[in-house]
Amino acid sequence: MSSPSLLPLFLTLAGRRVLLVGGGPVAAAKLRQLLATGADVRVAAPEVVPEIEGTGVPIERRPFRAEDLDEAWLVVAAATPDVNRAVASAAESRRIFVNAVDDPTNASAFLSGVVRRGDVTIAISTRGEAPALAGLLREALDALLPDDLDAWVGEARQQRAIWRRDGVEMDKRRTLLLEALNRLYQ
Repeated sequence: MSSPSLLPLFLTLAGRRVLLVGGGPVAAAKLRQLLATGADVRVAAPEVVPEIEGTGVPIERRPFRAEDLDEAWLVVAAATPDVNRAVASAAESRRIFVNAVDDPTNASAFLSGVVRRGDVTIAISTRGEAPALAGLLREALDALLPDDLDAWVGEARQQRAIWRRDGVEMDKRRTLLLEALNRLYQ
């Protein structure tokens, strides 16, 4: 039986509480990603690596407790399978999504391989089943995308304003955008 399809979704986490459970190198990598979004991250872990310590985020140096989820919008569990299972159980009853790192059984959300170029973000997911493949695909896409992708975004933004003003139908816009992008290189 196949699993249900995932809904690709981009979240605004700026200023929103995110709990990170775990204090090792994998948690540190996830912390960097979360801090880049402006999330209000709190860490719960008996021990943390210096990289986490040096960020200045609040750290509860103890095992995870269900009440750590109070006020959280999202939780990232980067701990042992037993701890991740406890986090997933507590989060489920509170309707909080869980990214359980390298533990898809205990996850309801999956962080992805991400390519960022200015205002363009592309995410790749393998449903947590093959993170190395997601990484390879991320690297391949990054190599294929043009360095001046911001110019594309600027042109698309300008064209959209014109189309909205002129009432251009949605199904005609892609062709018009392709023509406008090609003019950037003439």
